[in-house]
Amino acid sequence: MNNSIYAINKGINKSIEFRGLRAQYIWYFAGMVMGLLIIFAVLYISGAGTLICMAVTGSAAVYGSTTIYRLSARYGEHGLMKAAARKRTPRVLKSYSRRFFQNFNHQGGQR
Repeated sequence: MNNSIYAINKGINKSIEFRGLRAQYIWYFAGMVMGLLIIFAVLYISGAGTLICMAVTGSAAVYGSTTIYRLSARYGEHGLMKAAARKRTPRVLKSYSRRFFQNFNHQGGQR
């Protein structure tokens, strides 16, 4: 009897990757494509020339895709969310009154 050798799936618990785009960047790219499709349709229906429609959507597609690929390469799978969270976190907490600290007694509990 022949022993069949099957390839073992080595991609368990890995994020999705498609042509260099990882994780959420695939969704960003798909959203950009859908948005450009809508922009092209609106321009074409409004009477703009075909060359103008192609120039506008083509240049936007090149700019958007290079930006998305650059973000994917720079931040990776979770880095963009971490960078956004880091921007929202204050560097310093300042308190200009003692009111908050006066509500606590010396044992550490509230009055």
